[in-house]
Formats: sequence, C-alpha cells, structure tokens
Amino acid sequence: MLRLSYSLLLLLWAGAVLGQTPDPVEEEVDSAELRVEVKKPDSLKEKIRFRSLRFGTDLLALILTNSDRFDGWEVNADADFGRFYLAGDYGYAARDEKLATGGDYHVNGNYWRVGLDVNLLKKDPDRNMLFFGLRYARASYNEVVNYTSTDTYFGPLQYQVSNPAASGSWGELVAGLRVKVWKEFWMGFTSRMKIALAVRGTGDMYSYYVPGFGVIGEGITWGFNYQVFWRIPFERKKKPLPSLP
Repeated sequence: MLRLSYSLLLLLWAGAVLGQTPDPVEEEVDSAELRVEVKKPDSLKEKIRFRSLRFGTDLLALILTNSDRFDGWEVNADADFGRFYLAGDYGYAARDEKLATGGDYHVNGNYWRVGLDVNLLKKDPDRNMLFFGLRYARASYNEVVNYTSTDTYFGPLQYQVSNPAASGSWGELVAGLRVKVWKEFWMGFTSRMKIALAVRGTGDMYSYYVPGFGVIGEGITWGFNYQVFWRIPFERKKKPLPSLP
C-alpha cells in the first residue's frame, strides 16, 4: 500500500512538471510573430521620379553681346528625375566679319539642343551636380557675303552671295557643375565638345559659321557656358520617421 502511494505521488509530480514545460513549436511561433524586421534603405539607389525644374541663361552670351562682332542670347532648362536630368537649350546668335579681300559677312539664326545628363553626386542633400551628358543640336540660319570686284571695263561692281535657308545638326559631349548658392538660386558651367556637324541647304557658298556650333573648322569644336538658374521644386520634403525605441 505504501509503495502504491509513492507511485501515485511520483506520477502526479511528473505530470505537473510536464504541464509547466512550454511547447517548443508554440514558443518559436510566438517569437516569430513578435520579431520586427527593419529594412535599411540602399544609400546608393535613388528612385526615378520628377522632382523639379530649373530655368536659366548663359551669362557669357549676354556679355559677348556688347561686342561689335557678336549678338545673341541663350536660355537653358533641365528637369530633375533623380540621378538623371532631361536638359534643353534654345538660343539666337548673329555674327559679323570683315573679309580680308574686302567686303563683309553676316550670319544670324536660331538653334536648340536636347539631351540627358547623369549626376555623379549621389544622395547630395542640396541636389548639387557634377555631371556628364549627351546632346543633339540643330540650327536654322541665314548668311550673306557682300563684296566688291573690279572689272576692267565697268570698274568696281558690288556682288552678294547668300544661303537664305541653311541648316546644320551636330552632337555634343558635355560635362559641368551645378551648385546651389542661395535658396533656389543656382550657378554653374557647361563645357561642350561638338562633333559630327552636317550642313544642308547651302548653294555655291560654303558656310563659315553655324549659330550654336561656332566657326566651322576641321575636327572638334569646343564650347563653354557660364550659367545661372532658378529652381522650381515639385515635391514636398518628407518628414523624418520617428526612431524606434
């Protein structure tokens, strides 16, 4: 009888111990439900979305307009899509030259450029730019040469040769800098390597100068713009998320 009592007490104690031991499967499920995973953002990736527009002008063109040989202006714009910027330019240029043999040359016309820039400064809080890019450019212009030729019988005679509806197209490799100066006011520069010029609409007269491109020569033509911009933002600044305790 005493042995039976001891056996019953041992079974009751074992049952109580087993009843207090948690199920390992249930504990794993509960801990998994309470686990919070915070995914850290990739600092090298930037979403492609429209952020702002910038409008500006070339200061060098305005300065050179005061000279006797050149008259012109240029306006610039770009759209911020993150690391990529859609860029465009539109301008007017006129140039006058005196011929060494006597006479004068005049050209005037409009030009435009479109292309894409890539910003090398990733995650800059002020959206400053160190960039390179590509452009496709076209110009429509009129040029005329007036000169005097002396004839044995008729004496000096005035002649005029012109290209009234000439056009040109070319490509550009560009690089430059855009820096925020104050609030939404920006300054910067663009250097241009102009290549593969194709001229159309010329007759007996070979074009000398193409607006937006420059004097026609052999090989590569270089250009430089010093620009000022005003930026118009199109997105609100996000408030920082509260930190986890």
